[in-house]
Amino acid sequence: MYNFVEFFINIACCFLLLFMSSVCSLAQSPIHPKSLSYPEIIVRLSDDQVRAAGIETEPIEPETGIGEIVVPGVVTVPPQQLRIVAAPAAGLVETLLVSPDELIKEGDPIATLKSPDLVEQERAFLHALSESNLASEKLRRDEQLFKEHIIAERRVIVTRAETSQALSALDERSQILTLSGMSEQDITKLKNEKRLSSFLTVRSPIDGTILQRHGTTGERVQASAPLVTIARLDPIWVDLQVPLSKVGALEHVDKVHLAASRLDGRLIRIGRTVDAETQSVAAVAEFHPGKNLLRPGQAVQAKLYVVNNGQEQWRVHADAVVSHQNRSWVFVRIKEGFRATPVTMVSETPYFASLQGKLTAGERVATRGLLTLLAELAEFERQ
Repeated sequence: MYNFVEFFINIACCFLLLFMSSVCSLAQSPIHPKSLSYPEIIVRLSDDQVRAAGIETEPIEPETGIGEIVVPGVVTVPPQQLRIVAAPAAGLVETLLVSPDELIKEGDPIATLKSPDLVEQERAFLHALSESNLASEKLRRDEQLFKEHIIAERRVIVTRAETSQALSALDERSQILTLSGMSEQDITKLKNEKRLSSFLTVRSPIDGTILQRHGTTGERVQASAPLVTIARLDPIWVDLQVPLSKVGALEHVDKVHLAASRLDGRLIRIGRTVDAETQSVAAVAEFHPGKNLLRPGQAVQAKLYVVNNGQEQWRVHADAVVSHQNRSWVFVRIKEGFRATPVTMVSETPYFASLQGKLTAGERVATRGLLTLLAELAEFERQ
C-alpha cells in the first residue's frame, strides 16, 4: 500500500515540474503571443484555384546598396528660430515699418508706438534718479562729518542703507524701461536730458524674415499684444509623415532629398507616437536651403535614401507587398499554395520595394490577385 501511494505522489510531482517549466519558458519568451502564428501562415490553394483567382508570381532578387522611400512632408520653422515681437507697453500703433516676407536685421525698427504708460515709467525713473543722487550726496556729506568726529557712526550706517535702497529703486526703474522697449542709449539720453517722450520704437530681436503682421497702423494695443512674427529660415525643418510599415527603415536613412528644390538634408528626429487616423509616424528632416528658399507651410515630397544595415535584403515588385494589421506581408509560392511571410519594408519606389525577412533566393512571390490571398489571411486569423 505504501509503495502504491508513493508511486502516485512521484507521478504528480513530475507533472507539476513539467507544467512549471513550460510556464517559465513562456514567461521568458520575448515574442508577443499573437506573433507566434506570424512566422509561417499557409494559405492552401490548388493550382486550379490559383489560376481562377488570377494570381501571378515573380521571383525575388537579392539586393545590396541604397534603397529609397518617398513620403510627403510640410516645411516648418524650428521653434528656437521663431520670434513673436509684442508691444512692450500699451499704446497706439503709430506706424508698422515692415511687410510680410521682408528680410530684416537684428536691431532694425519694426514699429513705433505712442504710449502714455511710457511717460509715467519715465517720470518714475527720473524720480528714482533724483532720489539716488540725493542719497549719494547725503552719504558723501555724512562720511565727511564722521571723519571729523562730528556725527556718530550709527548715522553713517543708516545713510549707507538708505543710499543702497535708492540705488536699488533706480535699477528697478531702469529694468522696467528696458522691458518697455527702451534701449540703453535711450535710457542714457533720458538720464542726461531729462526729457519725457511718449514715442517708443520697437526693434527686431534677430536676423530673419517677417512671416506675419498681427497689428495694424492706428490700432490701440495692450502690453504684450503681438505685432509681428519673425523667423530665421536657415536651417529649416520638414515634418515628414512616414507610414507605420516603413518606420523600421528610418534608423538606416543616409540622407533626405527634396527633388523639387534640389536640396539634401538629414533626418534628425523620429517620432515615438502613431497618428491614430493615418497610422503614420512623424519624422523631422533638417535642411540648409541657402538661396533655394523653402517656405513655411509648403507641401513637399521627400525621398529618403536607406543604406543596407548588413542583413539580407530582397527586391520585389511593389505590388507584391501588402499591409495587414500594421505589418507588411508577401505571399511566397509553395507546393500547398502560398506562405504569408511578414517582412520589414526597407525602401520603396513606385515600381519596386526592398525588403528584409525570412526569404530565400529563387522563391516566387505573388504580384497579382492578392485580394484573394489577403482575404484568406484575414480569415485564418479570425479562426
